Amino acid sequence: MCSSDLPRIYRQLDASLLFSPLPEAPLYSGCHFVVMVHDLIPLRFPNPKSFLTPYCRYIMPQVLAQAAHIVCNSEATAQDITSFYGIPAKKITPIPLAYDASRFRPLASESEVAIPYFLYLGRHDPHKNLSRLIAAFAQIPSCFECQLWLAGPSDRRYTPQLQAQVTELGLQERVKFLNYIPEAELPQLFNRAVALVFPTLWEGFGIPLLEAMACGTPAIAANLGAAPEVVGEAALLVDPYQINEIAEAMTILLQDTQLRSHLSYLGLQQANQFSWAKTGETTREILLQI
Repeated sequence: MCSSDLPRIYRQLDASLLFSPLPEAPLYSGCHFVVMVHDLIPLRFPNPKSFLTPYCRYIMPQVLAQAAHIVCNSEATAQDITSFYGIPAKKITPIPLAYDASRFRPLASESEVAIPYFLYLGRHDPHKNLSRLIAAFAQIPSCFECQLWLAGPSDRRYTPQLQAQVTELGLQERVKFLNYIPEAELPQLFNRAVALVFPTLWEGFGIPLLEAMACGTPAIAANLGAAPEVVGEAALLVDPYQINEIAEAMTILLQDTQLRSHLSYLGLQQANQFSWAKTGETTREILLQI
């Protein structure tokens, strides 16, 4: 099925509403629809080689203008929708995402980690800010034996540059590129880390932060985008453009076991505020209202 089939199916079903989990909908077709917007990163960080930037510039404004209502993942994204497109706030409802509570939780460690490690989980796109993260890790005093593990799919556009940076800084033995990690292995990876470091320049939500907190893993997060909404008071917030701030936060967590324990406790409490049941019920209420 393609999007051009939707108006026909809509009429056949005599549907009263179409809900799209992406900002896509059949335009000028008589369909009554609600759409979800996850972020406007293609506008904040335009990529001339990606179709997403022109889509967000030229197609999405029409979709959002015709939508009966818009849901999104965070207040940060809601503000972006209003800022970039002039959509009134009353037409937008932020609904937080959640995590798999049956999978992401504190686990009993089977063995001690040979070398403590900081964990990053995500893609290697420039706005993920891995270049500054690597530079920050290079500033951690050599007396601390630790590593930086970068988990996430390799990208031929960006990963080679990051690997070259690691080599230039002489960090080949301390920075590990793990590539894609199966979801079943992520809870153990979170549980054994010193902390998750998530210094991205902007996120529409940031599920890795939520998964880390649910595992009792301390987090270092950017003070921009939706990350502060996700972590609340349960993480160290840093300016992601300031390498020294990222390095200082990592060093503090290496030194202060009491702080790590405190953040672990706060993170578990914060994660408990999110659930897919809440996400689903809030979405259902919006659809019923429309």
